[in-house]
Amino acid sequence: MKILHTADWHLGKRLQEYSRLEEQRLVLDEICQIADRESVDLIVLAGDIFDSFNPAHEAVELLYKTLRKLSDYGKRPIIAISGNHDSTQFVEAPDPLARELGIIFYSRFDSVIPLGKLDSGVEITRSESGFVELKLPQHEFPTRILLAPYANEVSLRIHLGEEDREGEFRSVLSNKWQELADKYCDDLGVNLFVGHFFFTREGEQPEVEPESERPILHVGGTQALFTKNIPSQIQYAALGHLHRYHAVSHDTVPVVYSSSPLAYSFSEADQEKKVVLIEAQPGKPVAYKPIGLKQGRPLYRVKFDQLDKTLQWLEENPNCFVEITYETEQSIDASTRKAIMKAHDGIVNLIPQLKNPLGQESFQLHVDDLSKDVESLFRMFYQSEKGQEPNPEILSLFKEIISQNDPV
Repeated sequence: MKILHTADWHLGKRLQEYSRLEEQRLVLDEICQIADRESVDLIVLAGDIFDSFNPAHEAVELLYKTLRKLSDYGKRPIIAISGNHDSTQFVEAPDPLARELGIIFYSRFDSVIPLGKLDSGVEITRSESGFVELKLPQHEFPTRILLAPYANEVSLRIHLGEEDREGEFRSVLSNKWQELADKYCDDLGVNLFVGHFFFTREGEQPEVEPESERPILHVGGTQALFTKNIPSQIQYAALGHLHRYHAVSHDTVPVVYSSSPLAYSFSEADQEKKVVLIEAQPGKPVAYKPIGLKQGRPLYRVKFDQLDKTLQWLEENPNCFVEITYETEQSIDASTRKAIMKAHDGIVNLIPQLKNPLGQESFQLHVDDLSKDVESLFRMFYQSEKGQEPNPEILSLFKEIISQNDPV
């Protein structure tokens, strides 16, 4: 069977004053086209469907229209879990109606998906808290899915117990998932994990979370779960939260972040966004490959020190959002700023960076310097910036300014 893994749509998200809704509409249509082209059997959407707990009407409408199309009007099931940007109540609200189109929303650890056969022929054969088994009419074998939506600290403690230490928290979740896998996930079906957590391999430095993300903090303050916490019966773990494509591990179980469909902050500049296509069958390792997405305006961080080169680059790169760092001796004058801003409709930030004319290192304070008086610190700063001691006139002016700020 073929499965398409996507995540972190963040519908309704803006880039400062810029709306991204039209870009989201285009890239979600591209995902629908990929699903059709690859004859995908199942879609998994691993959280952060919306960007806020109370999404705008336009974002909600875009979700429903996209999922209807992505489900091939009920023929292709979709499993969508909530992330840390989603409201659990809002995400699960349309579930009874959406389920008729084979779209299953899951946002709370204590939810149990009702059993039954849908008009499309898809059948929900077994379920309990954190688990669902589907039988697709075109396949003889079932598909089992461990469901791990994001839950805040209060929700996790209510559902999993009053554990409050990091190791115990990992152990409780791991034991829960292993219990479900032992009960349902044998070699006679395809076994998946869909989660919105921060995973890393034990002993490795965790991935940096994107600027646009709220860091995930779990019970006891744990920042990450370990890939070893995913049961060995699982053939593929589809994750959401990190915004770049990243295979955390593929030693025994492929543990993969699909990436967001658009770049949502400049920490994601120059990233290619992807979805992941998985081919799976019972009892065998899966094959998976990322597929690059082309729609949406890329984000770039660039640096210039000449106006003509800045304007040339902007002319050559019209369809993007850009953060420009402009090196200058003192500040960006009004005419230069006006020329740059007028040249492009996607300049999000224009940041001045003062040049050091003597090529010396920037002024830095050390711990030992903190005991020095203000005049000595000013002399050090001036020496660093100008390459010479301040003359008496500048020193006198500095002392006059300082004296005006002294408390009476």
